Amino acid sequence: MSTATVIAARAGDQRALDALVGEYLPLIYNIVGRALQGHADVDDVVQETMLRIVDGLPRLREPESFRSWAVAIAMSQVRDRHRRQVQAPLVGDWADPTDTADPGADFADLAITRLRLSGQRQEVAEATRWLDHDDRELLSLWWLEAAGQLDRQEVVEALHITRQHAAVRIQRMKAQLDAARAVVRALAARPRCPELQAVVNSWDGRPSALWRKRLARHTRDCQRCDRAWIDMVAAERLLAGISLVPVPFVFSAAAAKTGAFATGATATVKAGGGIKTLFAGWFAALKPAMVGVAATVAIAGAAGAVYVTTQGHDRPDQVVAAAQSPSDEPAAATASAAPPSSPPPPSSAAPSPSKTTVAAAPPAVRTAKKGVSTFNFSGNGQALRDVKASWYYNWSSDPSVAAISGVEFVPMIWGGASVNTATLNKAKGNGKVLLGFNEPDLKEQSNMSVQQALDLWPQLQATGMRLGSPAPAYGADTPGGWFDQFMSGIKARGYRVDFIALHWYGGDFSTAATNQLKSYLQNVYNRYKLPIWLTEYALMRFDNGTVYPTADQQITFVKNSTAMLQGLSFVERYAWFSLPSSKSGDTGLYSTGTTPTGVGAAYRAAGGG
Repeated sequence: MSTATVIAARAGDQRALDALVGEYLPLIYNIVGRALQGHADVDDVVQETMLRIVDGLPRLREPESFRSWAVAIAMSQVRDRHRRQVQAPLVGDWADPTDTADPGADFADLAITRLRLSGQRQEVAEATRWLDHDDRELLSLWWLEAAGQLDRQEVVEALHITRQHAAVRIQRMKAQLDAARAVVRALAARPRCPELQAVVNSWDGRPSALWRKRLARHTRDCQRCDRAWIDMVAAERLLAGISLVPVPFVFSAAAAKTGAFATGATATVKAGGGIKTLFAGWFAALKPAMVGVAATVAIAGAAGAVYVTTQGHDRPDQVVAAAQSPSDEPAAATASAAPPSSPPPPSSAAPSPSKTTVAAAPPAVRTAKKGVSTFNFSGNGQALRDVKASWYYNWSSDPSVAAISGVEFVPMIWGGASVNTATLNKAKGNGKVLLGFNEPDLKEQSNMSVQQALDLWPQLQATGMRLGSPAPAYGADTPGGWFDQFMSGIKARGYRVDFIALHWYGGDFSTAATNQLKSYLQNVYNRYKLPIWLTEYALMRFDNGTVYPTADQQITFVKNSTAMLQGLSFVERYAWFSLPSSKSGDTGLYSTGTTPTGVGAAYRAAGGG
């Protein structure tokens, strides 16, 4: 969020205030939710935090510090709630038994079920339940720092301590988190250690800091259970791949409908209506409505050593390519699982989005930036002509159709198995620009270590073609992530990368999605100072299958995002995912070669103005 937006909101600009609330509500919710571990008071604390932010904005002296100021307010509200809880009267020997986490809002459960976590990421999410209040409060900030949502200075300012003190506290908290991870592993082992079972016979089954200490002590002393401490990937590398749990889309829809975030919000709150009433209604509906994944600006990729799998989702481009790809293309492309950043085909369980009827097709616009990604289907050639894309690619070294005037084919070297003389020669003969490896940071995609990618890179470079980087699934702006390691290796070895290829899939279906995409692109550009090609992007999220926005929401995103991309000088090209549509309501642009979907009609007209 730009300082200019904060200044405008402070001055009473309604749209700027809408944008601030829309962007920061998910961040504040995640901070409070993790600090309170999904407690029933989460909604009230978030509501009060947002009210204080809106109420205090006119008095904010340093608009460039808005984010750290907002985070500090959230942490202050968390501490106030904790003090009230500690001072509350007890029932017998225990606090009020109703004062517990809301099962529908438990952040560990949400992270596991909504983000489809497995392996060590799932262990980390489960381990957070075993931390005490102070460590959960710290974790709520450090988690977001690891994901790239906050920086260390913002964490320091929110805690009101020095950087050195913050470093010490974080190190101690990480040690407790690792102990909790060992406990989670030991309890999950089958068959369970008999001595451990004897220890837990008197346990009530509720994770707590006290029982973490007891069980962790056993895992250290027991020759059978001490293996739980082996091969732990650093928590920050695991957390880097976990996105925000979003507030429901209904919140932003309600804001747009009521116009509650209007000029003079403070006066409205004091009058007892408007924003305060709206927030109360929103958060009353929060727990049953909270679903999905927000693919935010700082969704970061885990390094190759992180073992995470998501099963049961084959991407359309991979399934079709299996039957029609050249023999020299990698067999691994034929069946793979898709992470949140790489879309699977529509699930039969996903709700059917509303259809949008286009009465009259808007005029088609061709722009040098606009392109498409496409797997093979019978209408490829006709659709490529009709959509007015200036370029396309198909994850292969061979074009999908005969040459089309004004439409450039851009070949790709998909993965390590494609780095051979035949494939490289085909690529060189079919284009002037070459795209590097496809999502090498994912086991389910080209699955390459940084070392392997760097070792093979000179062969791509030797083609003499203009050369795009490997396209990471996510996290290109994350220090120490797969892509950052690759680019550091490129620089150290004196190799060449001419532009950066990125993928982005947004799970926030509100109008905030465009700014989230823009922020990610800007972060990557600021880090590497190279032109950017956005080679896959669209809106979708995962919730018991694949959830797509309504056609109207996707169309709005097409219009807003293409206008934004056209205006960014460092973005050279962009490509929607994808040209063909396999089911009504998905992200596809064409149901047949001559029949655009509602989204296709919007993309066909995109790029003008």
